[in-house]
Amino acid sequence: MVAATGDTKTLLRKDQLEESLREEKKLIENGRLKEDNPLDLSEGFRKLCEACRRGDLKLCQEMTTNGVNINARDQFDYSPLILASLCGHYEVVQLLLESGALCERDTFQGERCLYNALNNRIRNLLLSYDYSKSTDPLQPFAAHITSLLTRDTPQTSDILVTAVGESFRLHKFILSARSPYFRKKLSAAPESTSWKIPPAIPPQAFGIAMRYVYLGEIPTELGGGPGTGFSEDDILEGIDKISKHLEICSLWDAILESDDRRLSRQRRTEEVEKGRNQLEAWFKDNVVRHKVIVDTDKANTVKWDSNNGIFADVLLRADEPIEEDFSDDPPDASTDSPTNTSTTAESPARTTSGPLNGIPIGPAVFPSHTHSKTPRKSTLFPVHRAMLLRSEFFSTMFSSAFREAQQTPHLQIIPIHHCSPRVLEIVLAFLYTEKADFGLDIAVEVLFAADLLFVERLKQKAATVISTLGNGTMPAASDLEVVGRDTQAPQNGEERDEEEVIDIYDVVRAGWAMRVPRLEEFGARYLAYRLEYYIDEEDFADLIRESASRIRGRQETDSIELLDDVRYYLSERFRLRFEEAGLEELMDEGAKELGIKATDAEQKDGAQEDGLHGGSEVRAVPEEVVTETREREKGGENGAVPQLVNGGGIRTLDGEIAGDEFASDAINYQILLGKIDKLLEKLKLDA
Repeated sequence: MVAATGDTKTLLRKDQLEESLREEKKLIENGRLKEDNPLDLSEGFRKLCEACRRGDLKLCQEMTTNGVNINARDQFDYSPLILASLCGHYEVVQLLLESGALCERDTFQGERCLYNALNNRIRNLLLSYDYSKSTDPLQPFAAHITSLLTRDTPQTSDILVTAVGESFRLHKFILSARSPYFRKKLSAAPESTSWKIPPAIPPQAFGIAMRYVYLGEIPTELGGGPGTGFSEDDILEGIDKISKHLEICSLWDAILESDDRRLSRQRRTEEVEKGRNQLEAWFKDNVVRHKVIVDTDKANTVKWDSNNGIFADVLLRADEPIEEDFSDDPPDASTDSPTNTSTTAESPARTTSGPLNGIPIGPAVFPSHTHSKTPRKSTLFPVHRAMLLRSEFFSTMFSSAFREAQQTPHLQIIPIHHCSPRVLEIVLAFLYTEKADFGLDIAVEVLFAADLLFVERLKQKAATVISTLGNGTMPAASDLEVVGRDTQAPQNGEERDEEEVIDIYDVVRAGWAMRVPRLEEFGARYLAYRLEYYIDEEDFADLIRESASRIRGRQETDSIELLDDVRYYLSERFRLRFEEAGLEELMDEGAKELGIKATDAEQKDGAQEDGLHGGSEVRAVPEEVVTETREREKGGENGAVPQLVNGGGIRTLDGEIAGDEFASDAINYQILLGKIDKLLEKLKLDA
């Protein structure tokens, strides 16, 4: 182990290292210091470790989403990151790092992870994740909150706090979320726009407290001294007083531990997590709780006072998708006509008296007078510009001279087009909390919304959900439901009729349109592992044609990128099957021997099969395959012999019979390659 001093590193003597480890152990035993890699013997962590060994992206994503500690270690002292690095699973390593897995250099576990990385690609990925990214995934979120203290444009503060010779422009919703004192004070008087600091408290002390409230790091130099009017002891005493007054006692503990680098780092990580949780609770209790649901044609009539109890300063509107009306009844002109404005004229500004101070009584669903169909609905979310600034879309809007940037007596309503209420709520949750939990069914919509609003981190999150929960490298296609296609061969004439979770064509096009390589790779992998269900579809042919047209001035010798990727993953799909069974050379040797004539005995068996299968030919398979199959049957678990279909044959994609599943795979591989060639001929493309 080394100790860093400035730009140099000093090797610790053995006695110094042992003393350091003893001190660290004492701190951990006393509960002052958390172990970076605690022992975890839970079932969930075991599943995560197993998934990291196998490279199961889908299960890794599920385990991290369920809150399994990705920085723990198993009984063999392996962390999930070390296992994924050691086994060479690049995408799993990337997922773990993005989720906050620790890989800090100059630590035992960090160096161990780097040393055990299977290849340089993984090693370079580990090195690219420094402390700020790997140990503190909430850093971008915390940095934005802190930046609000000094951000002048656009102006988002709504309360002015004055001290001796200094003033602070702050945000009521952040103060209410983070300080119990301000929560009670502003709840009783939400219209307050100013507050004075007691003269006995130095402004430097209050500034440090506010930086702490706004998730900033505590400065090493507290200030004070000649010319400031306060000594350093005065400032320390002021911090003690203000932390008690605002009921943020953890601030004083952070000051005391600021000299210890590891304790300070741990304290900051805990405080940022706590701050995020507090803002999440505020978001749910105020923004989500007070969202307003109205008929779409009445949405712009809602009036919401600028002075309100949740300190919202703008309304975001999302409309439900338009549903096709298959009714033969004509619309009732007396109720649906745009000229019928009696309801609008009679709807006053919906306010309440008391602490809520202007919050509409909700959810506000205007009565519907039509009986022919259900009116389209819209949802209004009361939000804060300060948090919307995390989106470049809103940052540009509010910094301009547009109408949306102006202050008005009632909150302005900003429509978000092509975004459903459900998706907009996910986007807002991410902006307020850096947290977004959504499933594969809505991930593509979230991806488009994040791209529309320029929320890059949410966009990458959506791409990760699509490419992991819809992982195309899974050997069994049955884990994903595909509409109109059998993800497993039908049994006894049965057919599966299940709803599609994702439209893979939309995913590939989204990857192209939004320049997300991860989605492009996922789409090709997904298609390759299910190619037999897509290869004959006209939509698939259209997708190949689009991929070819993406190359400007394409020549006949140019390849088609999507098709190249599909071929690569198709080879991977079948080769992995053989490698798992110890038949690495089967792909090459088996293809050459598939044309060998059957022996007399095999022909006899084939004649018997003709009677069973209506004349289907039994294809000869390589001797190595037969030998390997017999060995596996003899050595089957508990002496069980695998039951082959109809006395030993397995149907291939073209309906013929192969003698073994591995022979069937080799034949299917050639069949799919042939179908690709036929498709290119049909499209008159060379690749």
